[in-house]
Amino acid sequence: MSVYEKLKALDITLAAPATPAAAYVMYAQTGNLVFLSGHIAKRADGSVWVGQLGKNIDTAEGKAAARAIAVDLIGTLQAAVGGDLNRVKRIVKVMSLVNSTPDYTEQHLVTNGASELLGEVFGDAGKHARSAFGVAQIPLGACVEIELIAEVA
Repeated sequence: MSVYEKLKALDITLAAPATPAAAYVMYAQTGNLVFLSGHIAKRADGSVWVGQLGKNIDTAEGKAAARAIAVDLIGTLQAAVGGDLNRVKRIVKVMSLVNSTPDYTEQHLVTNGASELLGEVFGDAGKHARSAFGVAQIPLGACVEIELIAEVA
């Protein structure tokens, strides 16, 4: 099953990449590696998914926010590969920043929302190295921010 068939089966429609909110680009390629800038969590209506894990957002909601980011990352990756996600050879690395209280320790479970979706969409090529950090704050008060590195053909 192609990446696009998997997206359709998951009822996922990809949006165009967001416009950068500051002095950066949404992606940069060097050789066969594409580096995607951090994407913050957004709700279905496009508003920033604001909150802090361990304070006013629980792990399940954080995981849903991370999954939503993965959908946005895939949309940006599609733009980076000229519209053909079948050029993605592998998701190499994911780094997740989770806006969380000092005593919150389930950042890895939140990040699974993105990692699991990448595995569903890209299969074995979606298996990646990963880091998940708890941070004191994320731009615009977002609950999660995730960046990604992919290898492309």
